[in-house]
Amino acid sequence: MMFAYGIDRLTTDKVTEILNGNLKATLTEYAISKIEECRNKVEVMANSTKAVYGINTGFGPLCDVKISPEETSLLQKNLLITHAVGVGNPIDKELSKIMMICKVHALSRGFSGIRLEVIERIIYFIENDLLPVVPEQGSVGASGDLAPLSHLFLPLIGEGEFWIANEIVPAMQVLKAHNLEPIELAAKEGLALINGTQFILAHAIIGLRKMEYLLDLADVAGAMSLEGYQGSESPFKELLHSIRPFQGNLVVAERMRMLFKNSNNIKSHENCERVQDPYSMRCIPQVHGASRNAFYHLSELAEIEMNSVTDNPIVLSETEAISGGNFHGQPLAMVLDYAALASSELGNISDRRCYLLLEGKFGLPRLLTASGGLNSGFMIPQYTTAALVTENKSLCFPASADSIPTSLGQEDHVSMGSISGRKFNQILGNIEKILAIELMYAAQAMEFRRPNTFSEILEKNFSIIRSKVAKLEEDRILKDDINAMINLVRNRAFIVK
Repeated sequence: MMFAYGIDRLTTDKVTEILNGNLKATLTEYAISKIEECRNKVEVMANSTKAVYGINTGFGPLCDVKISPEETSLLQKNLLITHAVGVGNPIDKELSKIMMICKVHALSRGFSGIRLEVIERIIYFIENDLLPVVPEQGSVGASGDLAPLSHLFLPLIGEGEFWIANEIVPAMQVLKAHNLEPIELAAKEGLALINGTQFILAHAIIGLRKMEYLLDLADVAGAMSLEGYQGSESPFKELLHSIRPFQGNLVVAERMRMLFKNSNNIKSHENCERVQDPYSMRCIPQVHGASRNAFYHLSELAEIEMNSVTDNPIVLSETEAISGGNFHGQPLAMVLDYAALASSELGNISDRRCYLLLEGKFGLPRLLTASGGLNSGFMIPQYTTAALVTENKSLCFPASADSIPTSLGQEDHVSMGSISGRKFNQILGNIEKILAIELMYAAQAMEFRRPNTFSEILEKNFSIIRSKVAKLEEDRILKDDINAMINLVRNRAFIVK
């Protein structure tokens, strides 16, 4: 199977397959013809007396300065080196690779005016795992992700650095090892490379992959907690949700019914005197479902962006290159902020379920220990979930609500979408830890319901937990147990479907 850059439709799954080497991505003859046709248009404009932004003029506030054909190459080089001003820790290597995959796809659409050899060099980097070092901070999300994209493409001209294994190596040294010469950029190419939203988009793609699993895992954790609490399954009935049919709610309610299928424990208390459960138990479809709706929204918009052209100017003909705003990150920034809030809520409700399991109600011992007093049981890990939930709340301020003018006022409204994307992934990292602790609590609570049995899928997940974390009989250091649970979550060891 083959993916055609610039022609086929890119999706999150396809990006992941290309990233992992499971899907070959290439340039077809048709894509090459579009790239070369657009490049010819740029050559005409570059040698014209008519001023065309970014092709024979300066950039940003210097857009009124005409550049001669002889100075064009130096202008493009200067663009990359002057915009490479990122700071902070390097982003993960796979983010750098995803940025390059998405950039090649956009450039291959045939509206950017970049030469074929430049695109082919980026593809070489992708296929040979030559991954540029990109600092995580410095993008305001318009004109796209200027600083991170500049760092990403400095190695094309022999500047910047690559990751080789876990070492940072000067780009020129790596190019020589691969018998490659630095590329001398031509008209429009620097601008085509560093205008775009690929930093924001890469964070969205990575976050979507993680969020999809955590949404499913949150349902499993909620179901296990409800089983331990001996809550009611009636709030998940199909008819109840059919009369308020939000997509996410319907999916979660259906999943909860699946997770309780053939549960002996559920049947054992069908005729108890309890009337209703707290919201964190009975409102799982409404809360988890709302988070799913945000996931669906981000998925939809991220896929549109993956298949869009986001540099500037956009080349339409030999006489027309439109300087628009396709590089502006706002369409992703706002939905990333929404997804961050939605992810945070998964942790918020999970912490509440942890707390309920500690209260000592309905047959559970206080703090989930049969020998309280001498033993504190599971009292303290809930402090950790509370701290993580509050940290997530502090990360939920929408970066896209802010804008600081740059470029002498020419770029007077920016998206801050890079910050939205980074915060989204920080929150998801905290959700992994919160759900790990809830799953540990839920397994302990389920112990006190034996000899009752649970659905096949919950029994399997219970066994997965017990393979790493034993039942708590007496106080012990829980740090290792918590870390073991976090590793199970991160390694996707749980059965969620």
